[in-house]
Amino acid sequence: MSHARPEIAPPIPAPPAAARGVRSVFLSDLHLGARAGRPGPILAFLRRLDAERLYLVGDILDTFHGGKLHWGPTEDAILGEIERLARTGTEVTYLPGNHDAPLRAPGAVPPLAGVRMREALIHRGADGRRHLVLHGDQCDRRMMRWHVMTRLGSRADAALRRLDESLRRHAGLAPDTRSPFGALQATANALMNLGDRFERRLTALAAAAGADGVICGHSHKPVLKEVDGIAYANCGDWVDSFTALVEHHDGRMALIAVAPEAAPRPASAGTAQGAGGFGAERPA
Repeated sequence: MSHARPEIAPPIPAPPAAARGVRSVFLSDLHLGARAGRPGPILAFLRRLDAERLYLVGDILDTFHGGKLHWGPTEDAILGEIERLARTGTEVTYLPGNHDAPLRAPGAVPPLAGVRMREALIHRGADGRRHLVLHGDQCDRRMMRWHVMTRLGSRADAALRRLDESLRRHAGLAPDTRSPFGALQATANALMNLGDRFERRLTALAAAAGADGVICGHSHKPVLKEVDGIAYANCGDWVDSFTALVEHHDGRMALIAVAPEAAPRPASAGTAQGAGGFGAERPA
């Protein structure tokens, strides 16, 4: 059995036009409504977006956690931009994750006009390859799939971020310096993901579905590589890494960092990775 390819590269910093004139764009883990949400860069990206297809790969709305809702005009504008894209010809698909899991329920009212709802689907690339697209929490350990664990995780994350922000203000930490609370958050995320087991469960699921690859979110760890002969792509998130997966018209996939300047905190979920074998773009 082959193993994950060793070559890695970070997502390339993307110019404003990086998501214009592309075939497909995959976004996940916007967490709109949560304390961790960073709506400004999301809105700027959507206003520049020009794609035939937009996949919202889960944890887009984080309004079901039972805690304080962090929502304002920018979040409203984001929903408006998504609906505008759907009205003007972009095929928009929303695949809920564990933080917006109530939208998976039969009969759930779609939160956005003109947007189709799916739990999972097969995306056929321009090069003919088939990719299983889903949020990824479906491959969590059983206990972690309980809704109460999602709510507890949301509140713990919010608490750690509050402590991190407070420490940074009072200690004057540089943006690229990880605080003890940031390190604790990173450790918790790593334990939740259990190393590469999450990736291997998802690639096994894709193989069982007869797909050539899997595209997901959930772990907040942007990655583009091959695992056991199956392409594995994780969109990352818009809390720390600000990454998106794009498909060009020749079927080539690329992981791009679309707003790195908007992320003053070091990524809390690990280092972004990519592999050239799945079409990851590299700096010239």
